[in-house]
Amino acid sequence: MPDEKQPMTIADMQRIVDEYISQFKEGYFSPLALMARLTEEAGELAREVNHYYGEKPKRRDEAENTIDMELADCLFILICFANSLNIDLEEAFHAMMHKFNTRDKDRWTKIDTE
Repeated sequence: MPDEKQPMTIADMQRIVDEYISQFKEGYFSPLALMARLTEEAGELAREVNHYYGEKPKRRDEAENTIDMELADCLFILICFANSLNIDLEEAFHAMMHKFNTRDKDRWTKIDTE
């Protein structure tokens, strides 16, 4: 396992999550359960963003969560989802970026670099 402070690739993250999940008899949840978990985590992220940037302040008795930890929770579930379906996230990421750099290359106004 890489040092906690050392940079990791997505493949490293997928391997670390798989090693963690593989120690349990239950293994990965089903795709439907993982989708529900991802939705739940996205809701928790939305709540934190609303507390920090929205009009809804946090109650005094509410647990202290942070946007970075909620994002990490979402990432963990996404990695579990990919692993459970044998999806290489690095490969999928490159394919997605190719799509943005070709199909959507003129969709947004570019910053003038001159």
